[in-house]
Amino acid sequence: MDGGNQSIVSEFLLLGLCHSWDIQVLLFMIFFMIYLMTVFGNIFIMLLIIKDTHLHSPMYFLLANLSFVDMWISSITTPKMIIGFLRDNQSISFGGCMCQVLFVHFVGGTEMVMLVAMAYDRYVAICKPLHYTTIMSLQRCIGLVAITWIAGFVHGMSYLGVIVQLPFCGPREIDSFFCDMPLVIKLACMDSKNLDTLMNIDCGFVAVTSFILLLISYTHILVTVRQSSKSGASKALSTCTAHITVVVLFFGPCIFIYVWPVSATWLDKFLAVFYTAITPLLNPAIYSLRNKEIKDAMKRFKSYCMNSKANI
Repeated sequence: MDGGNQSIVSEFLLLGLCHSWDIQVLLFMIFFMIYLMTVFGNIFIMLLIIKDTHLHSPMYFLLANLSFVDMWISSITTPKMIIGFLRDNQSISFGGCMCQVLFVHFVGGTEMVMLVAMAYDRYVAICKPLHYTTIMSLQRCIGLVAITWIAGFVHGMSYLGVIVQLPFCGPREIDSFFCDMPLVIKLACMDSKNLDTLMNIDCGFVAVTSFILLLISYTHILVTVRQSSKSGASKALSTCTAHITVVVLFFGPCIFIYVWPVSATWLDKFLAVFYTAITPLLNPAIYSLRNKEIKDAMKRFKSYCMNSKANI
């Protein structure tokens, strides 16, 4: 760590996903459309929840915050990747690289804790329905969201504080489309094996702890649902299925990248793309398709737009 002031690398070179121009043009069109759908899809979910009074409940308050987080997860890396498809030299400044490291783990850590908060909300709603409105008050919801952002910020800053001090004096090629923490550590002019292992354990601890809390919460929910009435169980199970699907899609790539890293570069790239570009798109789609109240709100919004258009 003492060599932090010896860093002379002013920029890094991102090798991207492939080197074929024809494939890069195709990927540019695909990911450009994915990014647009991700941003507009999550903005639509947020606006729908804000506008429709039927969705003014703790669950949808947390869902709106999840959509906001998903929009930022995609925006940290995807625009740079899209622009890189049309350039021969995909360079990123040292400061830009450090910002990516910070915000990927800041927003990623925030989403992990946000999913735990959403699981807690479902636990209270299904296992303690008579006390739901008291426990999940507006103040409690705001507090949970504040905790998620604080936890994510601390998580991101802990990585930045270590990586920014590393000596970078030679290799500058990153075999990815963004500055992923394990790949940046490997470029340091020092024996980074132990540090890489330590950082993976740190990230893995956050991911695994959140995942275990989610498993406990949803297991308790499913046991309670099984003992309840069929109508209530059906509605609760439908809601929880959407939540569990999102949890698996988010934590799956994280666990493989940081907790159980593999040496296959193509698999690392696929998981990174899935985690940063695909999952933020799937989340609003999953909640829209699996949630009856969201679908009803979309119908009301459509009717409102058609009536407004007819009155013009």
